[in-house]
Amino acid sequence: MCACIPTYMLASSLIGGGMNWSQAIITIFLGNLIVLVPMILNAHAGTRYGIPFPVYCRAAFGVKGANVPALLRAFVACGWFGIQTWIGGEAIHKILAVFFPALGGAAHNPFGITLPQFVSFLFFWGINMFVIYKGIDSIRILLNIKAPLLIALGLMLLAWAYQKAGGFGPILSQPSAFDPGQPKAGQFWGFFAPALTGMIGFWATLSLNIPDFSRYARSQKDQILGQALGLPATMALYSFIGVAVTSATAIIYGLIIWDPTDVLTRFTNPAVLIIAMLALCVATLATNIAANVVSPANDFAHLAPKKISFRLGGFITGVVGIVMMPWKLLADPSGYIFTWLLGYSALLGPIGGILIADYFVYRRRILDLPALYQTDGEYRFTGGWSIAGLGALAIAILPALPGFLATINVLKKENVAPIFMSVYNYAWFVGFGVAFVVYLAARKLAPRPASVPTPKPGH
Repeated sequence: MCACIPTYMLASSLIGGGMNWSQAIITIFLGNLIVLVPMILNAHAGTRYGIPFPVYCRAAFGVKGANVPALLRAFVACGWFGIQTWIGGEAIHKILAVFFPALGGAAHNPFGITLPQFVSFLFFWGINMFVIYKGIDSIRILLNIKAPLLIALGLMLLAWAYQKAGGFGPILSQPSAFDPGQPKAGQFWGFFAPALTGMIGFWATLSLNIPDFSRYARSQKDQILGQALGLPATMALYSFIGVAVTSATAIIYGLIIWDPTDVLTRFTNPAVLIIAMLALCVATLATNIAANVVSPANDFAHLAPKKISFRLGGFITGVVGIVMMPWKLLADPSGYIFTWLLGYSALLGPIGGILIADYFVYRRRILDLPALYQTDGEYRFTGGWSIAGLGALAIAILPALPGFLATINVLKKENVAPIFMSVYNYAWFVGFGVAFVVYLAARKLAPRPASVPTPKPGH
């Protein structure tokens, strides 16, 4: 999952924001090192009790209230589905533009997208919907080759950058825009804080629903070592490709090109361009279905199992992905980090704080497994809803809300106190900490309900 186009763009967005290669790699590595902690902690319950994420949430949020964090996580996954679909659709659009240059014009409308781009997006979206209809097994072979395809594509771009830029020396010697005498001199820490939070936000979704995967681990040692060895190092290595290629574009073309599909269009050989774009489409399709459809489809189905099937849940994911207009999230590096990654980290950080506070501090890693599946058991709380969990979630989201609304221009920035903009830059950290403390305080005030015995047949 580390080898994907959003990982490349995560790294390239930092270069686009002004960092040099070492600053970008350190920021990504540090962010992944931090998010590794909640990822390992939340994975514990999955391995120990064999439960998926929605069931894990019931201990803190109630058997019905667990739908709230599950839906928030699903909403973010829908956004990622839209982003990956846009990447695949844009690759198709740029292949067509090679043969029909008139299709490559810029958008001049409020939606920020041309008709050919939207048609290409819908075409690739339709392929995704068809796979959902047929079932994931229909692309099993693609799931097995997607990582090698993306790694090969990344290495091809790296080799191209190495040759065109005159080696790694010039690439790695590109200055930071925050250095003395550069355009953004003295502004490094102002960019680093939200960038680091954005790096954490990149994996914030998986740090919550990791029980969906860790439930299959044979031991705690396996899940800890697997994640500790696999995440930070792999992310840093694949991100280096994005960093190096993006830095090279500044040398080759005199401007920073952060979108890999835009870089590929610079290839002069049409055959190479088409093969590379098709490989990107195939790998993106497989990544999208595996990473951004399965989990939200299950979450939507969990809402009403008798009415919403996995297939229908997948279709809902696809529709929401369109409504979120992913092309606007990827319009520039700033929107990718400050609007998308930072924005949803303000939602997911508090959920992580509540889950870890509940499982490790309040319950001391002890869950009543049968009660997690009972509507009248220990986790019924108030009609199935945990006031402590949902209240802590709402309170922890509020501090970052003004900064987010100012970032998306719902509020004027001059009308928002600077402290709220600073809080937004640390949205995941603030939300996690506030939720952790408020939840435990609420649990001290609200006694744990006693289990109601399930009536025996005939009584």
